[in-house]
Amino acid sequence: MSKIHSTSTKPEIRLRKELWRKGFRYRKNDKRLPGSPDIVLPKYRTVIFVHGCFWHGHNGCKKYTIPKTNTDFWVQKVARNQRRDQEVWRRLEAKGWSVVIVWECELEKKRFEETIERVVGEIIENGRLYEQRRQERKLLREQRLKERKVFKDKQQAFLYELRHNNGRSTEVPSV
Repeated sequence: MSKIHSTSTKPEIRLRKELWRKGFRYRKNDKRLPGSPDIVLPKYRTVIFVHGCFWHGHNGCKKYTIPKTNTDFWVQKVARNQRRDQEVWRRLEAKGWSVVIVWECELEKKRFEETIERVVGEIIENGRLYEQRRQERKLLREQRLKERKVFKDKQQAFLYELRHNNGRSTEVPSV
């Protein structure tokens, strides 16, 4: 198993090259994020994991077959990988990242274009949703700032009235 690479696998490189060709700019294996995603697209707040069908247990795939020897070990290993994957996805989503999974078998020639279309569509949609959430947060911040300014203005007007009336009885403005 020491010969198994975890980064820059052939399917991953193939996907990265196509995304680059289509104009997407990304980071590779960003260690600041949980699980060091294979591809990170900060502009779209999206991460992509390219999963090997065997190592991550792609059900229904011809590349995922449990070896005949040491079966218990392999079943447990794949189950651990799947549990870890789900935990990483939860942590990323909690931080506001959208997760896209691409299986090794989806990057074969006969399914490549279809997979690229799906991935690009998800990236663009995730970017649109991220931008929409950013705009909503920005509007809320601006609204809170306006409310604070109005409150401060009323407060200053009240204090001004108190100072300039020299103790004369006047109606107190509502704050």
